[in-house]
Order: sequence, then structure tokens, then C-alpha cells
Amino acid sequence: MKKRVYIKTFGCQMNENDSEKVLILLKEDYIPTDDPEEADLIIVNTCSVREKPQHKVYSEVGRYKPLKKKKNHLLIGIMGCVAQQEGENLIKKLPYVDFVLGTQSFYQIKEVIKQLQKDPKPIVLTELTKEFKPPLLLPEETLPKTTEKVTAFVTIMQGCDNFCSYCIVPYVRGRETSRPPEEIIEEIKRMVELGVREVTLLGQNVNSYGLKEKGYPDFPELLNQISAIEGLWRIRFTTSHPKDLSERMIRIMAENPKICHHIHLPLQAGSNRILKRMNRKYTKEEYLEKVAKLKELIPDIAITTDIIVGFPGETEKDFEETLEMLKTVRYHEIFSFKYSDRPFTTAKNFEDKIPEEEKERRLKLVQELQKTITQEIYQQYVGKEMEVLVEGFSSKSKTQLMGRTTTNVIVNFSSPRLDLKGRLVKILIEEAGKHSLKGTYLKTLK
Repeated sequence: MKKRVYIKTFGCQMNENDSEKVLILLKEDYIPTDDPEEADLIIVNTCSVREKPQHKVYSEVGRYKPLKKKKNHLLIGIMGCVAQQEGENLIKKLPYVDFVLGTQSFYQIKEVIKQLQKDPKPIVLTELTKEFKPPLLLPEETLPKTTEKVTAFVTIMQGCDNFCSYCIVPYVRGRETSRPPEEIIEEIKRMVELGVREVTLLGQNVNSYGLKEKGYPDFPELLNQISAIEGLWRIRFTTSHPKDLSERMIRIMAENPKICHHIHLPLQAGSNRILKRMNRKYTKEEYLEKVAKLKELIPDIAITTDIIVGFPGETEKDFEETLEMLKTVRYHEIFSFKYSDRPFTTAKNFEDKIPEEEKERRLKLVQELQKTITQEIYQQYVGKEMEVLVEGFSSKSKTQLMGRTTTNVIVNFSSPRLDLKGRLVKILIEEAGKHSLKGTYLKTLK
């Protein structure tokens, strides 16, 4: 009888993808469970990109301490960016934890569990190497197609060479390394066989895919190769660094019908002075030029972004320039955060920190402005017929279905048929909500 594993994942889509890889690695001995009470193995996959999610780790792991007392055989492990960042310190602070695996080391999880079964001494593996290449892990073919996702994440590269002054990623994910293109193609082909119709390609900076590896295609060429896979209908990707977004890349997006009309293009700040201090390597004028080209070649493009408020030294004038950028670009959605010091980073040592209450005020203003812009944009969808890839039932009702437009907007809709998961349908948009649309089924396209 197989044991059960419970994984709690914090943070980005890459962490979600890493958790899925762990399940593949453990599939011979463990089956996933949604209930930590019945688990024989509990893993917390962590995020340290900001201070708040890092703090969540300790409270989350602390919840499982009583379970450890009840079940002697229970193993508890921590993986991800906090594991990479803190290493041995996690064992010191949480002595009931059995293993700590960094962002490259989690691939050794089977060997770690075998070792712990022989010797219960805690194991910490956090080495980062420039030559690291993750093994090819293909999705389990024996799973019934009805349980499979319509959409899936595929990591094409990891690590980062940009060293933005506020960002911990290069220190916990390592330097940029790209996966072999043939492995990426093989993984996606296998997913399509299992019913996946849309993939999201993941990397800290997908635009620099293949540039360091001899003989690899660059990112636009990789997109063309992936789009040749039969049965794959849609391709998304994240994240794109603005400095590396080329006109050729934008033209590929415009010309290739499988590439979705959505791009996540992190701005972070609207002031050139702050952008320079962040080491972002572009100006707001250069950013706006790329936005203009995107809108020229892909008129219905949806742009989303990240915003940091209260970066050290950010004046009221600097902040107002960020608000102006929101008004000028008119993003579909934004992900906005208060600046927080992260270990190892340059900005941690900047002395002109912004008071917490001021950061809170600025964050509220950014979010209120964006809320208005998003509502105005979503209202423009009303009355239009949109192609939607159906992902399953609506989270709010089992009598409605949900899917996404090519612009990555969620659509909840009513339909005489509820067996449309994995199908591409045409929907009449009838109502705009805060973060989603409502509509009615018209016809099935695929």
C-alpha cells in the first residue's frame, strides 16, 4: 500500500511546477493527499522573494509539529527558496524538520527519504552549481485523462543573471541555465497526449532562454518549435524582462496564432531614478516604446505587471511617476507590493528607507487606481464574442463552467452542456466583474 504525501506550495508558478515534479519523483512510493492529517510525508515548498511569504513558512511548518508527535514515522521537509536561503538555520529553529532541500537539490528527494529511513539524522542539501541541469521528468502516463489539467506549467530555464538590487532570486535560484530544447518539446508532447491544450513556459527571464548555451535556439525560435506540436492550442510564458523584449519577439507573438495575446512585463517603478537604483537596465521611455510596439502589432494585447512601492529613496515625485505609468500603459492587472529588505541584496544596505505607514499609503493608492483601470478595461469586453479555453467548473458554482480568453481573463459562463472541459468555445460576454467576466455559451470551436 502506497504512502501519502502532502505538499503545501507558496509563491510563484515555478514553485508550483517544482511541487508537481516532486510528485513525479515520488510516484512509485507515494500518492498525493489534500489532508496533512493522513500524510506520511509533509513538504512545504517555500518562497522568499518578499518578507511576508518567508514568515508564513515558520507558522505553516509549526502547524505540523503536533502531527509529528502523533505519528513517529511522519517525515517533514522544507524545499524552495527559503530552504535555499536559510539552510541549516531551519533545522536549528525547527528541530522536528527532517530535511531541507534547496532549489537544485529537491531532485534528490527519493535518496534523501531512503537515507532518513536508515538514519533519522536531519539532512540539509543547498548546493548551487552553475553547471546544474535538471533531469527530464515526464508526467505520469497512467493517470486517467479526466483527472488531468487542461493547462500546465513547463519550466524552460531557471536562475537569473540580472541582479536587480532588491531581488533575492539569483542567490536562491542560481545563475541562468536553460533546459535542452528537445527535453522541453518531449515534455510538452507528453502533456498534450494526456489532454493538456495550453502550456505556460516558465523562467525568471524567458527572453534570455538559450543565449548562454551553444547550439540552443533563442526564445522566439523555441516558441516556433513548440507551436509545431500537434494538439497544442495555446502557449503562454512568464516572466519577460523588459530590457530583453525584442521587436522580433513581439512580431513572433503577433504572427503565431498559438501564442496568447497576453504578456507579463514587470515595470517595478515609473521613475528613471528609481529604476536605475533598482538596477533594472531600462528607462521608462524604453519601456513605453516596447509597450507601444506591442499595442501596434497586437491591438488586443493584455499587459500585466509588477509594482514595488516604497523602494529606498523613493520620493513623492518618484511615486507619482509610477501612478502616471499606470495611467499611460493601462494594465489589465497588476501585482503590487511594499518593498521589503531581502538577504544578500544591495538594496538591503541602502539607508534611506521609507517608513512602513508611507509604504502602506502608496500601496493603497496604486491598488485603488489600478482597480478603476481594470474595471474600465473589463467593461470593454461586454457585448463581445470571445474564444475561451474551458478549464473546468467555476469555483463558485458547479452549474457554471470557467475558462480564459487569449488575454488571460477568467470567464465564468452558463452552458446547456457541462462536459466542455478541454474544449475551445465561443462565449458572449455579458457582464464584467472585478477580476473576471461572465457570459453565455454560443458554440464549440474545437
